[in-house]
Amino acid sequence: MNSTSCHHISFEFTGKFLPPVFILVFIIGLAANGWGLKSLLQNWNKLKIINVFVLNLGLADIMYLLTLPFLVVYYFMKSKWIFGDVFCKITRFCFNLNLYGSIGFLTCISVYRYLAVVHSLKVRGRLTLTHSVVVSVLVWLLVSVQSLPDMFYTKTFGNKSQKCYDTTNKMHVEDYLKYNLGWTFTGFCVPFLIILGCYGHMAVVLKTMKRTDKVQKQRILRLLFILILLFSVCYIPYHVFKNINLWSRVLVKQNIRHEWCDGVYIAQQITRGLVCLNSALNPLIYLHGHEDIPAQLRRLLQRVRHIFKCLSFSDFVPAAETVDDNEHVS
Repeated sequence: MNSTSCHHISFEFTGKFLPPVFILVFIIGLAANGWGLKSLLQNWNKLKIINVFVLNLGLADIMYLLTLPFLVVYYFMKSKWIFGDVFCKITRFCFNLNLYGSIGFLTCISVYRYLAVVHSLKVRGRLTLTHSVVVSVLVWLLVSVQSLPDMFYTKTFGNKSQKCYDTTNKMHVEDYLKYNLGWTFTGFCVPFLIILGCYGHMAVVLKTMKRTDKVQKQRILRLLFILILLFSVCYIPYHVFKNINLWSRVLVKQNIRHEWCDGVYIAQQITRGLVCLNSALNPLIYLHGHEDIPAQLRRLLQRVRHIFKCLSFSDFVPAAETVDDNEHVS
């Protein structure tokens, strides 16, 4: 078996790659989630059952986005954490709540959509706002319980150049790998299989239905596209490479060094950037979950186009007047 030292791992790559991604996600995510939540709250009386989950999805995103400036400072200072051990753990905890809370609420949205399409007669009148609120509280509790053990692992290391690990330090990496594998199964794999089952069955039912509402079909396909985008770009790569990277760290600790260490580390850092994009992509759910928001977006785009037309016209008129004046003088 070919093996080599991992001393040349590009640790500097993280400091160069993640800060620009975090800044972009912070700006786009905060603006998009703020606008989406404002639209939902302004139409609170029209709030539907599924929009309770959308609201919680937005709150989870906002909570995580507010921690990004501290991480940007951390990486700009060459991975030197100056905010203390407690706040390091809080920052990582907020990330986990956002990640697995988002997966949980997307699963709830998928299940409710499935029940409304496949078992519409059985659940008609039985699903209420109270039920969705109770389910949302249960999702928060479950995600918190799953994420809580992560808080007990060592997150900071060093005195002068203190690190803030997103997993844990070298000493506890074997135990953390076991914990993370179980966490991946319960927090990611199970919800993902539920979502696949829901949309797979929905696809069969919609195909066999003789009379299908085209609008409803389009909305389901739109939501399915958003979920495929989120899972293929954000969630699947992150969980795969996080576990592989932890495994490679265990091997390095056992003095088993492979030539793919550097590639796995860089891939895992890229997926860390991709997974945080979910806070910027989740607002797409607002477009699906609320009927008034697409109309508001169209009106906003029309206003922007109108402003640009006015600006281009105002730039053109003085130029034309200048030409006429010159011709008159001559």
